Amino acid sequence: MLEAKRRAAIFLLLAFILAAVAGYLVLEKVKQLNAELGGMVEIYVSNGDIPARTLLHSSQLTKMEIPQKFLTASHITDENDIIGQVSVVPLKEGDIITDNMLKNYSNLQNENNRLVALYRTDKIQFDQEIAALDRVDIIVSIEEEGKKNTELFMKDVAVAFAQGTGENFAGIGVEVSSEAATKLIHMQNYAEYIRVLKANVGQDVEISEEQQKPAEEVKEETPTSTPADSTETKTETQAEQPKDPATETNTEEAPASNTNAESSEGNS
Repeated sequence: MLEAKRRAAIFLLLAFILAAVAGYLVLEKVKQLNAELGGMVEIYVSNGDIPARTLLHSSQLTKMEIPQKFLTASHITDENDIIGQVSVVPLKEGDIITDNMLKNYSNLQNENNRLVALYRTDKIQFDQEIAALDRVDIIVSIEEEGKKNTELFMKDVAVAFAQGTGENFAGIGVEVSSEAATKLIHMQNYAEYIRVLKANVGQDVEISEEQQKPAEEVKEETPTSTPADSTETKTETQAEQPKDPATETNTEEAPASNTNAESSEGNS
């Protein structure tokens, strides 16, 4: 009986030792796996069903942890990278939100307006570098019935965005109505030449109304002198000029000489 108890105690002790060793080995393996995975990191997932092209808010988001090893550049770890964006695909609850699903929210002034991109090409030229919120005039050169014509196609068009700066400036996106968008795209495809001019908005130098008028209008407003005005001017000039005493004497003697001549003729 005692021998059986002794054996049982030995087996229990061995089992305990083996369990401790197994637990230690498992713990070390877990630590090794965690070190390889790099710990846990939080990413964002949808908190419910979200339709496509819906402006995303913080209430529509929740967090989920994944191993650092499986984190890619498309995963989003900062909430500010999602707020104010729209998803191009519909999302179900628990779907992981990645960077390639999001696009910038198009903040158009009117829901009926459209954004049309104008990029610099051999046919499209920009006179100045243009930034967002600027305004531009669009000049087109076209040929109709064998006659070439250059005209102002659109004036004071709002710029929604600009791509690139300095030497890397590539083009702009303009906001126009849906009807005007069709006409603008038609001109992009078939006009011989398009020139985009930056409107003089927000500049420090102010141009007077006379400088803004065309040369022909300024010429029309220039006062012209009439013959009567020239006569009056001439008379006033003569009145202001001083008289020569010698001239006045000769003028007075001339009638007297004429009278003597008439008297001599009568006596004869």
